[in-house]
Amino acid sequence: MLKHRGFPGRLSGTDFQFTLRRANPKGATELVSRERHRDRRPADRRADSAFMLALWELFGEEEFERGNLDAGRLSWLFGREVVAVEDPFDAESYQMLLKIDVNRARAAFPEAFVEASDP
Repeated sequence: MLKHRGFPGRLSGTDFQFTLRRANPKGATELVSRERHRDRRPADRRADSAFMLALWELFGEEEFERGNLDAGRLSWLFGREVVAVEDPFDAESYQMLLKIDVNRARAAFPEAFVEASDP
């Protein structure tokens, strides 16, 4: 499992996890596309936005390996703002390649892209 150096381990001041410390010996947790409802808690929305900002700052428009990114947090973005590069996609692999769908990510998280572009 690739460890993304420089990626935050969690949202500062919370228990919202962004990365894993070690690989699961049984294999990676499956990525699924989770529905985000309008009535989600503000803390959950902040975590999604911070995670997207961290992805953007580290990878930008480049493809990236899933590696040690937390499946739970990634699943809130998967299938919309973060898409699979390879077809067929193995949702239970640490090595699969992903990419940010920039247009959808900017529409869903404009605050993350404003912060990323500030000098």
